[in-house]
Amino acid sequence: MRQHAPAYTPEAASASATGGAGERHSLPALQAKMKRDPEGYETELRQLQRHFESSVFLFRQQAALSSSSSGGGGGETAKELGDLALFLAHVAPFYPNDLADLPDHIGGLLDTNARALPSGLRVHLVQALILLVNRKIVDLEDTMELFMELQVIGDRAVKKLAFSHIVHSIRRMNQKHKNEAKNRKLQGILFKLVQGEEESRAKRAFTILCDLHRRRVWFDDRTANAICDACFHPSSRLMTAAISLLIGYENVEQEDDSDASSEDEASQNPNIILSKEDVYKANHKGTSASKKKKKAKLERVVRSMKRQQRKSNEESGSNYYSPLTYLKDPQGFAEKLFSRLQKCNERFEVRMMMLKVIARTIGLHHLVLLNFYPYLQRYVQPHQRDVTTLLAAAVQACHEMVPPDAVEPLFKQIVNQFVHDRSRPEAIAVGLNVVREICMRIPLMMNEDLLQDLVLYKKSHEKAVSIAARSLITLFREICPSLLVKKDRGRPIDPTARPKAFGETTIASDVPGAELLDEEMSPEGGSDDESDAFDSDDDEVLPSASGTRQSLESLSNKLDASEDHEDEVSGEQDDAEELDEDDSDDDMDELDDDSDVDGDTDASDEDEDEELNDDSENEDSDQEVEDSDEEDKSKGSGSKVQKRKLSDYIGQLDAADASLRALKKLAGAKKAEASTDEAGRIFGDEDFKRIKELKAKKAAKLALVQHGLSKGDTRSVTFKLPSTDELSLKRVDPSELAAHVKRKMTKEERLEMVKAGREDRGKYQARAAIKQKKTGGSSNKQKQHQKRMPLAAKRAKAARSRQEKKTKAKHSGKQFRGRKAWK
Repeated sequence: MRQHAPAYTPEAASASATGGAGERHSLPALQAKMKRDPEGYETELRQLQRHFESSVFLFRQQAALSSSSSGGGGGETAKELGDLALFLAHVAPFYPNDLADLPDHIGGLLDTNARALPSGLRVHLVQALILLVNRKIVDLEDTMELFMELQVIGDRAVKKLAFSHIVHSIRRMNQKHKNEAKNRKLQGILFKLVQGEEESRAKRAFTILCDLHRRRVWFDDRTANAICDACFHPSSRLMTAAISLLIGYENVEQEDDSDASSEDEASQNPNIILSKEDVYKANHKGTSASKKKKKAKLERVVRSMKRQQRKSNEESGSNYYSPLTYLKDPQGFAEKLFSRLQKCNERFEVRMMMLKVIARTIGLHHLVLLNFYPYLQRYVQPHQRDVTTLLAAAVQACHEMVPPDAVEPLFKQIVNQFVHDRSRPEAIAVGLNVVREICMRIPLMMNEDLLQDLVLYKKSHEKAVSIAARSLITLFREICPSLLVKKDRGRPIDPTARPKAFGETTIASDVPGAELLDEEMSPEGGSDDESDAFDSDDDEVLPSASGTRQSLESLSNKLDASEDHEDEVSGEQDDAEELDEDDSDDDMDELDDDSDVDGDTDASDEDEDEELNDDSENEDSDQEVEDSDEEDKSKGSGSKVQKRKLSDYIGQLDAADASLRALKKLAGAKKAEASTDEAGRIFGDEDFKRIKELKAKKAAKLALVQHGLSKGDTRSVTFKLPSTDELSLKRVDPSELAAHVKRKMTKEERLEMVKAGREDRGKYQARAAIKQKKTGGSSNKQKQHQKRMPLAAKRAKAARSRQEKKTKAKHSGKQFRGRKAWK
């Protein structure tokens, strides 16, 4: 940086530059004039520039002689120098050649003598440098290290100013488009400071990184990995801050909507699908009390559906984010942090935070860290501090890629320490909940004897314990019902359900949800609301149904031809036989049943194996043959045709039975063609959108069934087993594992609760008195009483009252007044 000897004293330079002592404080006015006419004020600019350079030289000389912050020029001189720096920074864009050295003077003074400068002058110089950066006279990369240094000199005003300038400058730079070249240079400076051993600079750089990452300005893998690498900093405070940030991302959850949701919100949100009939029933059908209950149920449905869809979106990865998901080497990160956990002497809270981050990384990336489970085993005790947090970490670290042998000692430790008869109800409930969560992730941990022992706690008198045991039963009804006794399996079970072996993977053979499209396109599916009730098996039967109908139509044509031949033979019978037609109908109906049995036995004699496999199809075809015969009967009765003989009828049924084999072969060929067409089908964007809509509609229907707003089997919607990816992304909440056992309240506690409920309540009044205290006008009933009666009505009322008085006077002396009245 260039050094200039003072050509004038500061007072003389100021006076000559401003034209006299009277205009010494008119720098803002001169600034406005110089912006309007830059060429006319070049002489004044050079005088002020020489004044500024001489003042800077003077301050450097004074700083070299003495370290005093107020030496030499005093407060007025420092204020004058700060005003000159701001003045020159404002007019610098209009004089780019004359003020080219201004950033070097200001930056050099702050770099070498920042701690020795007065506080006011330091703030003015920092503001002037920020103004030059904002005017793009100086690049941010050139001043980045200086602004980072200014944050650690101990001046709070300068620290806040430099921090906000760095953050807002980088945000402004990436507002329209991202400049990757500049971003990488700035990130390199901050990453180097974060990895440095000096704690103060590393903390400031880490704070800037976290702020930019939170604002999604630097929302990339490099920044996420730099934040995660801060967990290994030698400084304990920086390590704690980094771990707290990672745990904070895990704890961020969107708050549930506490406001009452209505059908308008359901109609505005396309993901929530409710039928108009349910909304109409809740608002218009039934009494006021029943409608109130239906509205409450409808609001619960909408809230639960919103919560489920929000969780599904978070679990699918669209809204869920954590820096741990973008680790380049998650295995190395977990091992390194676990080794530091084993060696560190931090306080208990910090070690618990490290434990949670390690467990979350293991579960998120399906890592194998076998030493982690014996480490947890040492602390699994009911009396351990924050034991639910430890157990939640143990659950989070379990996944299908972990060998069951490595987790088995920890699993047995949890069962032995928590679930036994002498344990408290809270501990038993916590143990059963943890066992359920571990078995949900590693089903091979459970055996039949242990499960039957744990299931017996469903008879416990403590509600929390019985609920936990029943949740374990519900889980194994889906995973492996064979481990349960027969009475605990339930009715709608899959007897072939088995947990996957260790290392076994399931490969998807089709598009998930494609069967919903098939159900919608099926001709018997009906409307969209009813399409969910059909399964994929119904669609497989549909292709063969049309072929069966065509074959049966050809069969009926043959029967009609044979019937015409018989009509020609038997057309000349007497009319007396037609009188007995009703009796013959009854006899023929009985013979029809016998002929069906005979036809079946003949078919079984010809091919027994084929008959055993296709009993149901034969019964359906026989029924359709009978229907066609009934149509023939109706046609024959209209044309005065006699009944067919039994032998001819049996022969036709044998022919129909023989043709069923060809029909079955035709149906099988059509099924094969349909399956090949379905396998080679290409789905487009519209198909995937429709699949998503059908899934949402099905979920809405299940939610309505579960809340009692629609008819259906509630047993099929009580529990849904989450997938492996959902379990890995889902955060295990320690509060959900804890049991809330309700204790019996004492008399004092009950009285306090009663008094607390009476605080907001006014004095008791009858309902009639409350109704009479009206703020508005009179009611219709009161207005009816205030109306003037017609003259004829008044006369009728007067005559009626006179008649009543006469009657009362007539019978007044003849009334029986008791035994004492006769004495």
